[in-house]
Amino acid sequence: MESLTRRALLSHGAGLALAGALPAWAQEPSADAFLADLERRTFDFFWETTDAKTGLAPDRWPTPSFASIAAVGFALSAYPVGVARGYITRTQARDRTLTTLRFFANLPQGPGRTGVAGHKGFFYHFLDMKEGLRFGRCELSTVDTALLLMGALHAQSFFDGDSPEEASIRSLVDELYGRVDWAWAQVRPPSIGHGWTPEKGHIASDWKGYNEAMMVYLLALGSPTRAVKPEAYDAWLSTYDAHSWGESHGQTFLRFPPLFGHQFTHCWVDFRGIRDRYMAAKGLDYFENSRRATYAQQAYAAANPLGWQGYSAEVWGVTASDGPADITLPYRTTNGKLEKRRFISYAGRGMGEHDDGTLAPYGAGSSITFAPEIVVPALMAIKQRYPHTWGRYGFWDAFNPSFNYPDVKLTHGRIEPGKGWVDTDMLGIDQGPLLAMMGNHRGELIWRAMRKNAHLVRGLKRAGFSGGWLG
Repeated sequence: MESLTRRALLSHGAGLALAGALPAWAQEPSADAFLADLERRTFDFFWETTDAKTGLAPDRWPTPSFASIAAVGFALSAYPVGVARGYITRTQARDRTLTTLRFFANLPQGPGRTGVAGHKGFFYHFLDMKEGLRFGRCELSTVDTALLLMGALHAQSFFDGDSPEEASIRSLVDELYGRVDWAWAQVRPPSIGHGWTPEKGHIASDWKGYNEAMMVYLLALGSPTRAVKPEAYDAWLSTYDAHSWGESHGQTFLRFPPLFGHQFTHCWVDFRGIRDRYMAAKGLDYFENSRRATYAQQAYAAANPLGWQGYSAEVWGVTASDGPADITLPYRTTNGKLEKRRFISYAGRGMGEHDDGTLAPYGAGSSITFAPEIVVPALMAIKQRYPHTWGRYGFWDAFNPSFNYPDVKLTHGRIEPGKGWVDTDMLGIDQGPLLAMMGNHRGELIWRAMRKNAHLVRGLKRAGFSGGWLG
């Protein structure tokens, strides 16, 4: 039987994936076995750590934490992947999904500071793991609500059966999606703002440039009840050239330093062959753009301009993740120069931006659909060279071979003697895109379902996308 890796490479039309011309790693049975093991472990993270009574997914594990609504969105997409792979039955996935959607549909909303889970259809970024109410003084988040809704829309398209339970899933998703008052979030119209708190009101920034929030605009445009006008997407595009388009490490593309910005919306949207007016003018699509971003990351690590330990063409992945601590320390670079360097705990790391030597395996791994020929070898190399990065549910969130300071008080993780810092947590918003993109790489599991979703199709068309599977 033809290997899963070989079939996936061929189906994606990768340049190296012509019959008889596959790279050496793709011809090795160990690559298939590795991916199958990683995918199963990453799925188990969501299946086993999510509260089966509420559907709330923790922000991180095993450190006790609040729930993350974005992690819930990724969990909702994890369940259909589990069905396709045979990890769980369709009935198990259906029941967990229905529990989650019913719980969220019944959570109280309102302008109060406590006792609510959201307002105007949006949800707070973090919720208490037991009751599902606002955690602390966190913000009402437009992008995290979008991540939750993307997972819900995937469930809506996947559960297309005639049973009352699957019909209820589709209805609940319409209810949750239809509640969101996107125009309320247009504080400085036509752009959409980052969020709101009852203490301070709307956050003083909007989603502009190119980043992970494209899904916010696609959902706002596709709303069946409260859609924003297409001018909102025009505003989103208007800052691309000034801030984002250009050359970096041998690639010309729409740039965003952390890799997750090139991955999150792609977890649910198959951008191959479809273009908005901006990408049409550039002669490429967002899938190709993310492929270039992935290659730029590899080249950045190979060049290693900051002299961090471990960076190479085989080991790379600078993106948002945990880190060791917020502290400035003396560091000797790989070329022997002693410098003061700033290390960070959690940050939106990227090429040349908050790069403190911390690497996130999911950063490379979530690009597997774009460039499997460099991603799979990277993941395998990380596991082989840094086995302490591997745990019960796959890769720990991040590691830093340059951070060898045993006497420093750490914010996260621990020091592995002779190997540097490694996280001791896994994060739902990092495990989620890794699993989703592995699902898309081996069978287009999420993309196939989402191409049928009328809400997503409407949002894409109102944003001006055309061609390819949109017809």
